Amino acid sequence: MLGLGADRLRTDMNRSLALLFHQGVLDEQFLQLQQLQDESSPNFVAEVVNIYFHESEKLLRSLRGLLMDRELLDYKKMGIHLNQFMGSSSSIGAKRVRNVCVAFRAASEQNNRAGCLRALEVLEQEYCYLESKMHELFQLQQQRVLAAGVRYPMHN
Repeated sequence: MLGLGADRLRTDMNRSLALLFHQGVLDEQFLQLQQLQDESSPNFVAEVVNIYFHESEKLLRSLRGLLMDRELLDYKKMGIHLNQFMGSSSSIGAKRVRNVCVAFRAASEQNNRAGCLRALEVLEQEYCYLESKMHELFQLQQQRVLAAGVRYPMHN
């Protein structure tokens, strides 16, 4: 008999995922990413998402640095970083983060520093929310895997 907690944890995971889809945080690309995960690569999604977070931290630092330099504000470089951020966000299904990047890029194309600063603030909030929710989701997944592996003796 499998651990009884595994079913509850699976339900909790599904509920969390459903909420993230309902809120527009994630889109169908995340489901496609999950379909690539199998027994040969059980941590595939977590690894891809962790790479995304690692690279995104660098992009956020670069964007922040570009905006803080009032003398040499390089909107073209900002656009390049935002295109990278949009692409990687799209690839993992981070819909709200990608949408903020689109608005941010529009502000940068208009050389609108105030708009870029507002967009950066929103981007950081959305990014932090995504990161915390994905962390919770992966913790539930780890707990589920551990619980599913626990076997209880059958009583006759």
